[in-house]
Formats: sequence, C-alpha cells, structure tokens
Amino acid sequence: MGAESLSRESAAAVENPAPALAVRGLCSHYGPVQAIADIDLDVYPGELVTIVGANGAGKTTLLHTLSGVQAASGGSVTFDGSDITNRPAHRITARGICHSPEGRQVFAPLSVEDNLLLGAFARREDKAAIQAEIAHIYGLFPVLEEKRALAAGTLSGGQQQMLAIGRALMGRPKLLLLDEPSMGLSPLLVSEIFRVIRELNDQGVTILLVEQNARAALQIADRGYVLESGRVALCASAAELLQDESVRKAYLGH
Repeated sequence: MGAESLSRESAAAVENPAPALAVRGLCSHYGPVQAIADIDLDVYPGELVTIVGANGAGKTTLLHTLSGVQAASGGSVTFDGSDITNRPAHRITARGICHSPEGRQVFAPLSVEDNLLLGAFARREDKAAIQAEIAHIYGLFPVLEEKRALAAGTLSGGQQQMLAIGRALMGRPKLLLLDEPSMGLSPLLVSEIFRVIRELNDQGVTILLVEQNARAALQIADRGYVLESGRVALCASAAELLQDESVRKAYLGH
C-alpha cells in the first residue's frame, strides 16, 4: 500500500478545527534500527481514532513515543497547542495523556483499589473527588468493585485489562491511549471491552486506540490509520477503511 489519504473530515474535525494531538514527521529508533518514520497523525477532541497494522508495524512504539516512554529521534508531538516532544512521561501524564499499555502491566501484589489509586498520582483533587472517580470506574466495570480488596495478580486476564483501563482513567485523561486492549481475551470479553471503549468515547473521552483486531477497532472508530513498516500507509474514515479492498485483504481476513 502506498502512503495516501482517503479520509473525509470527521464530525469532530469539522467542529474542532485544531487537533488535540498533532504529530508531524515523528521518528523513533531502537539503537540503529528505525521503528517509526515520518509519522503524521491528528486526533481531534472527542474523536476515537484507531491505528491498525501487522505485528512489528510500529504501533506500540508510536504510543510509547507519544507518552514519553520511548524517545523521539525526529519530528514533533503537539498536544493542546504545546510541544511535548520528548517531555518526561510523568509530565506528559500530568498534561492529560494517559496510557493503558500493552500487556496490562498491573501491580500484581497490590489490591485492585490500590492500583486505581496509583493512577491518580498526578491529580491534586481532594480524596472525595478521587473516590468519586473510582466509583465511576466501578460503574463501568462492576467486577472490579466486587474484587476491590483482592490482589490484582489474582484477577483473570480480562479483569486485569479492565483494571489497566480503569487505572489510566484515574488520571482524568484529555487523551486516552489504549494499546491492544483485546489481546488474549475471549470473544465475549472483547465485546465487553469494546463496548466500554465506545461508551467512554460517547462520554467525551478522546481516544487513540492501537488494536490488532482491526475489524472490531474500525467498527467503533471515527477514523483510522494503517501502519506498515513504521510508516503511515493509509488514513481514512473507519467506514472507508472497512470497505477498502487492500485493507480487507491484509487485515480483515477477506
């Protein structure tokens, strides 16, 4: 697939002409190996944008670079009008970009509720505001409330994924980065996770979603980017990508 754009502007882009996140020419290396190259990407306030691509395409590296976990070797990242390129990860989190990483990475010995509290480390509100946010997350994921006192390591894979998303939400994100939230889950749990992601977006959370399950991601997204070998190969509305023949053959199974 050659790099091209098929996209029509989403409703969010029309209503918000300035993107919340603007990525221009972004590059990142692991030693001498270039993982992503010349990435241009926009996410507008209120959008749900997905990034799809094969294993090794650079999807996770891109999210790591946006959140400050991985250094950029070129290009820029602008969020809410401010250049955040290569800012420390904790400062990027404090600005409102919260990252739910691939592989869940919960703190296994700590309780479910303590994991959620750790997600609020950058917040300055009083305890009542933080407890209200925890109550909201328990409303999204009732099973977490049932298991609030248990060690996170005792949860199932799906429950740990819910906890990882909940922990990211505790930062009150202006932009939520989700990396492979359906990885290793049963079809029933995948449906539940994607239902909640759509619900969060409907509640006003701006989301950038990296997902191997391209069909499920595109079915809930506004727009999508296809990454190939560390570069943007295609960007379009989600509906267009679902119908694009090259995308269907490469990522949708037919």
